[in-house]
Amino acid sequence: MRRTTSRSTSDQISDIDMTPMLDIVFIMLIFFIVTTSFVKESGIDVNRPTAQTAEKKEQAHIIVSIKADGEIWIDKRAVDVRAVRANVARLQAENPLGSVIIAADRDTKTHVLVQVMDQIRLAGITNAAIATETESK
Repeated sequence: MRRTTSRSTSDQISDIDMTPMLDIVFIMLIFFIVTTSFVKESGIDVNRPTAQTAEKKEQAHIIVSIKADGEIWIDKRAVDVRAVRANVARLQAENPLGSVIIAADRDTKTHVLVQVMDQIRLAGITNAAIATETESK
């Protein structure tokens, strides 16, 4: 006589399908990547001037920083004043809705700031803003 063997219940329970859990993890990962807002930093710290009329700007995608010694930084790298126009135009082409913020140190010479603003306007951007700190009363 032949005996038929059947699988025991413990063998059937040990096979757990991991596919639905991995699907959920990947969907959550995509959700968090899409909803995360990335903040671009200029790469340097500047001592910004204060102003009573300072307003908070929600999104600034292009930040041009000017150090006290006149060194200009865009996208975490130092650039010459003549290269500001090309860099800003390239970044503006990548994100047309982004605005330009000039973060100049309070000890920056005025002629450097004017040169940078002139290069930004030559790149076709007319609404560049200057970053300031709010003045405490």
